[in-house]
Amino acid sequence: MSLPQHPFGTDITTETIVAQMAAANSWEDRYRNVIQLGKKLPALPEELKQNQLKVSGCESQVWLAHQQDGEIFHFAADSDARIVRGLITLVLTAYEGKTAAEIQAFDIDSYFDSLGLMAHLSPSRGNGLMAIVEQIKSLASA
Repeated sequence: MSLPQHPFGTDITTETIVAQMAAANSWEDRYRNVIQLGKKLPALPEELKQNQLKVSGCESQVWLAHQQDGEIFHFAADSDARIVRGLITLVLTAYEGKTAAEIQAFDIDSYFDSLGLMAHLSPSRGNGLMAIVEQIKSLASA
């Protein structure tokens, strides 16, 4: 089964998201932007919502599937929480369509800092976000 196509990392880039967040006037505007991005994330097919694809360390349910096409990694993810779907888009934008070396080299902490979000996330949500990142990096180093 192939993964659902999404615009993150292709049509929507880390640069466009950073610019969109920088233009936001408040934390509430950034929060709305994240939720709007999450609405663009295609739902993961039910058959991919399997226990072995769940990301541990997330308070919400999060599933992460991947495919490798040569050296290029493709990811699809979903969550049962609206804000988490949006946060997933931020991660997928950074890693979709990249090689293992590009995934390992990407400075996710700097990216998150430039978005101005981490300080506003609950500790459990921030930990869950980093759990998704760690799972992607682990898949890319396997």
